[in-house]
Amino acid sequence: MHSPAPAAGAASVPPKDSRPLPCLLLVSLLLLLLLHFLSSSSPSTPAPPDAPHRAPLLAGADSAGPAPPALAFLLTGSAGDADRLHRLLLATYHPRNLYLLLLDRAAPASDRVRLAREVRAGPGRAGNVHVVGDPGFANPRGASALAAALHGASLLLQLGQGWDWFVHLDAGDYPLVAPDDLLHVLSYLPRDINFIQHTSYIGWKESRHIRPIVVDPGLYLSSRTDIFYATQKRELPSAYKLFTGSSSVILSRAFTEYCIVGTNNLPRTMLMYYTNMPLPHKKYFQTVLCNSPKFNRTVVNHDLHYWASDGTSKNEPRLLTLTDAENMTASSAAFGTRFAKDDPVLDHIDEEILQRLPGEPAPGGWCIGAGDDSPCSVSGSTDVLRPGPAAMKLAKFLAQRLSYPGFYSQQCIWD
Repeated sequence: MHSPAPAAGAASVPPKDSRPLPCLLLVSLLLLLLLHFLSSSSPSTPAPPDAPHRAPLLAGADSAGPAPPALAFLLTGSAGDADRLHRLLLATYHPRNLYLLLLDRAAPASDRVRLAREVRAGPGRAGNVHVVGDPGFANPRGASALAAALHGASLLLQLGQGWDWFVHLDAGDYPLVAPDDLLHVLSYLPRDINFIQHTSYIGWKESRHIRPIVVDPGLYLSSRTDIFYATQKRELPSAYKLFTGSSSVILSRAFTEYCIVGTNNLPRTMLMYYTNMPLPHKKYFQTVLCNSPKFNRTVVNHDLHYWASDGTSKNEPRLLTLTDAENMTASSAAFGTRFAKDDPVLDHIDEEILQRLPGEPAPGGWCIGAGDDSPCSVSGSTDVLRPGPAAMKLAKFLAQRLSYPGFYSQQCIWD
């Protein structure tokens, strides 16, 4: 992670009527996407036998659709999460994408070695999967979790130059659409859009998550120690507006570079401010984006995750089970959070949505191996996609959020 630079001045909040994304372009793109779903003919290459229920639709160099994007996935976990990260990798895997797996230092080194060995024997053969060998601690309550996310984003920028979106998933997350579905839908969207749930409404969080001053020993100790609170309280800033939201983000490459490279001082100023605040990874990206004139009109106010409330006043996500399967499918979300390790609902998602065999990647248009046991053992063109019904649901979901006036009314919501 880059060291924060001294603040050079107050960040100004831009006027709320700027509209750098043309509404007509967004609407036309989404209409084109839906028309493509309805009018696509049979594929030029036969579909492999492992996925008989997936629609014969293509996007790429050999079809009328645009070339698919590439995603940079940061998959993070802690002690006991090695197997969960490997399963999450297989469920989200596509050879177009770049993957970085980060087990924090609370996990034993043997878990990272084993995970790297499993990756090299599987999807890692393509050279697009990497495991962080020397991570720090990532306390989910302190700034070390934000440091881990920024460190991962920085490494992904160094590892690959061709990806379009940065996707951060935790070991408790799991996809609700196949990789082909997600890439197909995103291929019709402007590459500068950021999917990040946010609000400026602080409410009870002001006294518990904003004004307290904390220290995260994970930033400077080689052992895991919980955060501790100072006796002082901080004042709310007047130079910029604070935003909060979820830790799950899908960020454009341009905005990721803006946060990491630091050509503008705002990300550094925000990093200094949030270093001694509880749960900064749920506030940092939201605040930087919404206070930046360059990016605050590129945000979709949704992280594309499905979650269910625990019913408390804090409204935190509870564990998802098989009883949530129908609601998850109907939600049109791309990912779900939170799942327990090896919960039966994950097997249900593999079988009914991803059509993924145990120990194998989720099949897609790039899998041309004969037989049902290991269809992805032979790779075809990575431009060929076979999206299914879940792609149509996700496309309609995004069309509603990108259409005028909904898209602009959700830009950096001020409450």
